[in-house]
Amino acid sequence: MSDTAHNRTNRATSQLHYRSAILPLFLSTVLLAAGTARAQLPAGTTDATAHPQPSPQDPLRAEANAALDKQDYPTALKLLTALASKTPNDAHLLYDLASTQDALDQTSPAETSYRAAIAADANFLEPHVALGLLLARNGQLSDARTELDKATTLTTGSPALKARAYRALARLDQATRPADASNELLAALKISPETPDDILLTGELAEATQDLPAAEAAYRRILAADPQNTSATAALTHILIRQNKPDEAEAVLTAALAKTPDDPTLNAQLASLYDSRNKTAQAIPIVEKLHASHPQDANLSRLLARLYSRDNQFDKADPLYAALIAASPRDATLLDDRADALIHLRKFAEAESLLKRAVSNPNDFPTKEDLGIAASHLAFAASENNDPATSLQALEIRDRVLPQSPSSLFLSATAYDKLHQVKQAKDLYKQFLSVANGKFPDEEWQARHRLITLEHMK
Repeated sequence: MSDTAHNRTNRATSQLHYRSAILPLFLSTVLLAAGTARAQLPAGTTDATAHPQPSPQDPLRAEANAALDKQDYPTALKLLTALASKTPNDAHLLYDLASTQDALDQTSPAETSYRAAIAADANFLEPHVALGLLLARNGQLSDARTELDKATTLTTGSPALKARAYRALARLDQATRPADASNELLAALKISPETPDDILLTGELAEATQDLPAAEAAYRRILAADPQNTSATAALTHILIRQNKPDEAEAVLTAALAKTPDDPTLNAQLASLYDSRNKTAQAIPIVEKLHASHPQDANLSRLLARLYSRDNQFDKADPLYAALIAASPRDATLLDDRADALIHLRKFAEAESLLKRAVSNPNDFPTKEDLGIAASHLAFAASENNDPATSLQALEIRDRVLPQSPSSLFLSATAYDKLHQVKQAKDLYKQFLSVANGKFPDEEWQARHRLITLEHMK
């Protein structure tokens, strides 16, 4: 490779690092695993033995190469566009033009130029791989697969570049075709050395096929060689939790965070782990710090609100829930969660209003059980708000999806009692006492005294 070609490789690599930071996670992963498009496919970097360059070189071409070496893409674009108009069938020139357009985020022109380069020389490996990766970044996965698959069949070009095409295919197939992805990764490893990203993918594929011990072994192998690899740390933590090894997961996370205390992914994992283990006091400061850095992250707001509620800090949970509901007014779970906080704050009228909204759309709840719990909350809030009719309506909804409980029987009894429906109230107080068994001493005392009073009423 000439010095100019080598410089272009470095230029393209720097450019890819910037672009991958702003791509969606999946597509960033595709590019990372594939070595990234322009890191392997810089303008002017081709297999000279398979595709000899014309000689002598056009002076404009030399100027274009100099502009590319300086990362002066606008100048290079003007020069390469002029050259392409004079020699429209030069595959290498068209590929350089496409790479420059790609560097300037001119996606549609770049795609057209890559396709023109392929039309000029169907056996030119670089534009097939570059086009496949561009299409993958744009979510055109089927078309991306076609180009990358074609690249793996070509006999020209460097084996390393073909291996990167295999890796990109493996990432594309990871979620839906894990067996194919494994075969594609193996094909890449036959013609190029294994990388940490390959080991990470091996673990992810093992996890997809439920071979959790193999996945754990792969992630531990990465960390043995690179203890600072946060992706492997996060993946190992996830797999340990799936294997019901929370103590090991916590140890892995705390050790990693001792070295990188501000890593958001690892902090979020540790907070979620603490949350799942009811270590609320330990989880709260972690999530507070994350929320302060990412105040618009709805998932963090929701987690923090839930932790505050669990820690009986309902005054802190309520404004978080209110902001979340403003953004998602039909989220029935949020409505119920905020209403529960308001009930604990003894704001029964506000809670009742929210819960009426929630249960009016039963299909908005994730499960029937969630609907039943919200209806129970509504029955209690309405009872405390001296609205026995609404309380009975809520209990009717609840009883359709949940079995009767001592609490629901007591709420029904008190609602009928307030409505002066003596017979129903007496029957329900008796049913409540028959199942309470001393677990609800205050309510049992009230039920017995109300029965004495009701016995003297018609």
